[in-house]
Amino acid sequence: MTQRKITVVGAGNVGGSIAQRLADRNGYEIVLVDIVDGLPQGKALDLAQAGAVCGHDSHIIGTGCYDETADSDAVVVTSGIARKPGMSRSELLETNIQIVQSVVREASQRSPAAIFVIVANPLDAMTYVAWRVSGFPKQRVVGMAGVLDSARFRMFIARELNVPAHDVQAMVLGGHGDAMVPLIRYTTVRGQPVDQCLSTEQLDALVTRTRGGGAEIVNFLKTGSAYYAPAASVVEMVEAMLQDQGTVLPCAALCEGEYGLRGVYMGVPVRLGKNGVEEILEYNLTPEEKAAFDTSARGVRELCREVDKLLGV
Repeated sequence: MTQRKITVVGAGNVGGSIAQRLADRNGYEIVLVDIVDGLPQGKALDLAQAGAVCGHDSHIIGTGCYDETADSDAVVVTSGIARKPGMSRSELLETNIQIVQSVVREASQRSPAAIFVIVANPLDAMTYVAWRVSGFPKQRVVGMAGVLDSARFRMFIARELNVPAHDVQAMVLGGHGDAMVPLIRYTTVRGQPVDQCLSTEQLDALVTRTRGGGAEIVNFLKTGSAYYAPAASVVEMVEAMLQDQGTVLPCAALCEGEYGLRGVYMGVPVRLGKNGVEEILEYNLTPEEKAAFDTSARGVRELCREVDKLLGV
């Protein structure tokens, strides 16, 4: 059976961790790409050697050239820089637009049937950039955010209740950042509504911690950001699509009328399958949830408008 081919652009902590998780699955051909000479080659060789211990013989290529990415089934884009001291949001946006624009052009030309999964920040805006630049159908450009945000929320709840995290189910919508919207009514612990297990005050505290989950890790690491959980989240999405699982996950998808939005990439519940985003599910939101969601959407819409100006669209 022919192995599915996955390109991971960016061989840093996130990209390297994604490649490792994919290699351990022992079912994919993996191409790790980076502009830093030697970095993708070294990590690919290291991962291949780990296979002798871990029991996989995944085919892993490290390269600085996009030619070896040709005919990929999925392309994961982790490229981009973190915001530096003194850098404005607009400067960060402009820099990362240029990076993502270049990556997507190179990769999409060589893999015109691929599904793109965007991880670069600001997430919702960079996914919108990838869609604009690639010219791909909206179903084949999706952003990773809600899976990670939901995982953080689930873990915090699990620790509060001293239960396994897999016993907690949650859904986090909205933009990736301070305005994300955890849906308490759709959050359960062993099938029981979470608000029957925790007080309003406890839940409010966990929601606040979830919204600041990335910053909390950055504050600990000092010189980096999260990568293990983001990598795990990406792999869950990629496998849901390449294995046509039909899994419902919160992802950044282009809304064209859903939730009252149009032309905006937002974190919404989607069904992932062989074509990418097979369906956007519209949950019934309370007035409070809808107000929070709309507030989040306004921030994302503003970023998308800024992207259009910078791209000259």
